[in-house]
Amino acid sequence: MVKNERWGRPCPDTRDWSIYNERLVRRGELYIALDFLNRWDDLLAEMNAGKCGRPYKYPEPFIVWMACIHIFLLMPYRQMEGFVRKLAEFIPRLTAADYTTLFRRIEQLDLSLKVTPEFLAEDVIIAVDSTAITVTNRGEWMREKWKVRRGWIKVHAMIDVESNQILGLEVTDESVQDDQMFAPLLEQAVQNCGEEHPVYLVLGDGAYDRNEIFNLLEKRGILSGIKTRNDAATHSTGSPYRAECVRDRNRLGGYRMWAQKNNYGMRWKVEGDFSSLKRIFGEGVRATSREGMFREIQMKVNWYNMLIAAVA
Repeated sequence: MVKNERWGRPCPDTRDWSIYNERLVRRGELYIALDFLNRWDDLLAEMNAGKCGRPYKYPEPFIVWMACIHIFLLMPYRQMEGFVRKLAEFIPRLTAADYTTLFRRIEQLDLSLKVTPEFLAEDVIIAVDSTAITVTNRGEWMREKWKVRRGWIKVHAMIDVESNQILGLEVTDESVQDDQMFAPLLEQAVQNCGEEHPVYLVLGDGAYDRNEIFNLLEKRGILSGIKTRNDAATHSTGSPYRAECVRDRNRLGGYRMWAQKNNYGMRWKVEGDFSSLKRIFGEGVRATSREGMFREIQMKVNWYNMLIAAVA
């Protein structure tokens, strides 16, 4: 049944469900994306050219595909070896790698954020926020009964509200405040967008209402869509641009009109990305070391961007 209302407001459903369903079905093709088999020998020759020591036996795309299996199917490394060994019986070109090799090669993968610029708008609008990822599967009873607390890790992200791609990512522990990660996130986002897709506007909640952030946005020529406090000063107290934004909000008649002018409602897109990420990959991590947890989150975010690119 089609919903015609959303939160009490008219919301006509204009989505073409046949196209949308096909896009979601196409995501499953990534599980068996074995195009690299046709270039197996050529890829190995390129990787081993001029290499000192033992030559590579498995090309990089194969390791990337195995990382996909590890992340999507939550498959341990020993089971991954058996999975490929059995699959190789049906695909003669495929060669199974032992679990130690898989672990070492996946650990060495380049985890820099992968973004597809052609899906970005001419003027990019970015939303910024953070979310918590649990580090243990222990429930509330265990935590309350035995007073065991392992905390959580924090995922800070900037996303493009148009394509839903994650443009900036920082993973920290729970003690790091959101505003402290704004500058490195913005640097990543600007770099990933490139000159052809400049960042036009940044949307953020009150956690980013800091003079330093407004000054950084002004320096880069980026408009602010950051929510300021209701009692914020209208004169400069370290950031003339922040004071200007506060005066602009007051001239418009308050928060509601300011939010409408700056498309602040689009900030929920970052919450939607976090929700999708957790539904697909789970709300926790399986790694036990701090470095392993951070790498696991980075791999999940990269594959999330690849899923978006695959169905765009």
